[in-house]
Amino acid sequence: MTTQIQPGQTYRSADHRETIRFRVTAYTPGDARAHVVDATTGKRPRQVLVNRMYTTPRTKTGQPRRSGYVLETGADQ
Repeated sequence: MTTQIQPGQTYRSADHRETIRFRVTAYTPGDARAHVVDATTGKRPRQVLVNRMYTTPRTKTGQPRRSGYVLETGADQ
């Protein structure tokens, strides 16, 4: 799970076969879901489970993630 989810962060699918990218628009710490929109168009609002959002593309054992979403850019970048 991510250490700090903030509005403005961009995530991509960990599955290399998918092209899903989204931007976080709202998140309240402690909530199970973050509100997101398409990263390119800003459309298609939806909610994503925060336990599927990761800061690194690798697992604790060093294997590439195959599911979930990986942080691309942070809100302050």
